[in-house]
Amino acid sequence: MDNFSPEQQSTLKRLRSLSPSRACTFDEALGLAERQAAKLNHLFATQWPSFQLTGITEDHLAAQPRLRIIRETLPVSGMSHWTGREWLICLNKHDPEVRQRFTLLHEYKHIVDHGRAEQLYTGDKRTTPHQQAERAADYFAGCALIPRTALKHAWGNGLQRPAALAEHFGVSEAAIIVRLDQTGLSRERDVEPEDSRTQARCQRPVWTPAWQGQRFVVQQPGYGRRSS
Repeated sequence: MDNFSPEQQSTLKRLRSLSPSRACTFDEALGLAERQAAKLNHLFATQWPSFQLTGITEDHLAAQPRLRIIRETLPVSGMSHWTGREWLICLNKHDPEVRQRFTLLHEYKHIVDHGRAEQLYTGDKRTTPHQQAERAADYFAGCALIPRTALKHAWGNGLQRPAALAEHFGVSEAAIIVRLDQTGLSRERDVEPEDSRTQARCQRPVWTPAWQGQRFVVQQPGYGRRSS
């Protein structure tokens, strides 16, 4: 089942080579998924000059030998399997374009995991191996389409509304919200109160004799003020 052409064999083998040759925890499996997504982005970026403008597209994956992408009416968002000659990824043609793009990367992760799933997803008291495999595929897709570094760069440049980020990365708002949570950016917003100029932000201790209780002084907001 690994009789691929040199080009595709290189892509799959490079991603699979990152897998440990042992059973691993689910946290390790998620870490692996992110490294594989980063590697895939790197490989495509070196092959397509326009990659920096588009990110991963269907054309990038469709160019892989022995990999075919089709669309049908499905009861689920997508599926993938080996036909004996090629890998086939089938997407639900009725899903929105952004969902199809996410599903495409999700299914590609299952292809990358082929032959290694039993080592990567061993299950635990809360989740089955199958559930872990699905979660890892979602995580891979999110990392591939919304790389951590690129998301933080966009966030640092003021692009912080989920709708704007979703349009920027060509994904759904739901996918952006998940990635903001995964990267910790959703907890970095510290909105200044509208009345911050009149309300104190905190208190500071002041020198107090040992026989007296500790005294504090209210600190009025004075951000950006210059002393005369």
